[in-house]
Amino acid sequence: MSNRKKIHRALISVYDKNRLGEIGKALSAAGVQIVSTGSTAKTLAAAGVAVTEVSAITGFPEIMDGRIKTLHPIIHSGILADQNNANHMSAIKDLGIEPFDLIIINLYPFAETIASGAPFAECIEQIDIGGPSMLRGAAKNHGSVAVISQPDQYNQLLASISAGGFTDEERQNLAVEVFRTTAEYDLTIANWLGSKSQSKLPEWFGRIYKQESVLRYGENPHQSAAIYSDGLQGIVQSTQLHGKEMSFNNYTDADAAWRAAFDHADPCVAIVKHANPCGIAIGKDITTAYSKAHECDPVSAFGGVVAANRIVSVEMAKALSEIFTEVLIAPGYESAAMEILAQKPSIRILQCSITALAPIEMRPVSGGVLLQESDVLNAPGDAFATWRLVAGPQVSSDTLKDLEFAWRAVRAVKSNAILLAKNGASVGVGMGQVNRVDSAELAVKRAGNRAAGSVASSDAFFPFADGLQILITAGITAVVSPGGSVRDEEVIAAADQAGISLYFTGTRHFSHA
Repeated sequence: MSNRKKIHRALISVYDKNRLGEIGKALSAAGVQIVSTGSTAKTLAAAGVAVTEVSAITGFPEIMDGRIKTLHPIIHSGILADQNNANHMSAIKDLGIEPFDLIIINLYPFAETIASGAPFAECIEQIDIGGPSMLRGAAKNHGSVAVISQPDQYNQLLASISAGGFTDEERQNLAVEVFRTTAEYDLTIANWLGSKSQSKLPEWFGRIYKQESVLRYGENPHQSAAIYSDGLQGIVQSTQLHGKEMSFNNYTDADAAWRAAFDHADPCVAIVKHANPCGIAIGKDITTAYSKAHECDPVSAFGGVVAANRIVSVEMAKALSEIFTEVLIAPGYESAAMEILAQKPSIRILQCSITALAPIEMRPVSGGVLLQESDVLNAPGDAFATWRLVAGPQVSSDTLKDLEFAWRAVRAVKSNAILLAKNGASVGVGMGQVNRVDSAELAVKRAGNRAAGSVASSDAFFPFADGLQILITAGITAVVSPGGSVRDEEVIAAADQAGISLYFTGTRHFSHA
């Protein structure tokens, strides 16, 4: 008890009035003098709490619709006075200023306002000025002042009031939260205003990440890890409905699978291992899509991460429950499907309704970070209408559907990437090789006898005809590739000689991470 500093005088100015009456009554019962502003003071008074308005102390009225109320030397002197410094206390005493022991402030809801799509002028009005100034002043002077900056700290506040005040450690922890809060607030404002410029990539940017949970370990057992949220939409915001806790690798694979599945408008399932798809397929329904995706590479699919872009049906749940699966993620589940899946204690079941990627993505590198627009399938070359047929005959409508599917699916494969497809499903995938020849050989090997009659997509151009020749020898009937090599004519000649159709998109979809 001896190291608790008693609360004699408090300043309260909050936007969020929830529990305000409860807090005011607890302080009043403890003999604390309460000073407050505008609507906060009215709310406290209505709850029967004795309160002195700031304007009565400063002798200066609130003006400009409340823009000016606490920005006054009498208020800030009371906040910043170090009560252990005799000179500070003498200075404010000579001016008739009393110190504060407690500051309770929460800020205007700027982030919520911009998220609502409010007009520019309304957003500007939600930029709090006095609140951050007082919070930072109190946090700097936490040796003398306890500062409450979030409504979720009210239970702690009530406990400290009951205990007779705040300890030094409690005041310091509260100060840390203040600087986190104001840093996030300022970054949100700066990023929002910066986004109004013409540049897609800002001259500078900042982002706040909040820890969601500590993971058992990282990529390997000797690495510690945690997952953080930046408040944007993504896999972190998914809801886990069942199963063991997610691991570091579960998250990376689930993110890759989710992105792959939502590259397609048709019902689609992507099965991923080590951030690479071992099966992607579309179908007339989600169960068909799952069966086709699993058939691509059943060996690799064992212990994989599965993403579906439709609600999981009972039929899909029955099929999936027969295969060991680490993670399943979908926008929803039929109730009977959940009952089937929940019989598997180890499978992690996630629900995520987010379908759009953040427009900008970043990739950490030593000493900094790379920033780029997210690679989504909306480049000019992603539409078949813009493709160029550079060799062979026009393909049938069924073959064209497979080519379009293969082109969308290959974006999810790590470079160098070759994907073989037939009947709306991948049948062979070659990924992450240091040359395109190896990727072509791997895709053909994985496809086996399914390679004959399939189509192929390549995420980048063929630098030589040798990679294409491997596909030709395997019996591929049509290929889609960006083109753009200095040896394109050699590649086109090889396709012409073999009598296969070759389309150039003019768009590349490398994926190195």
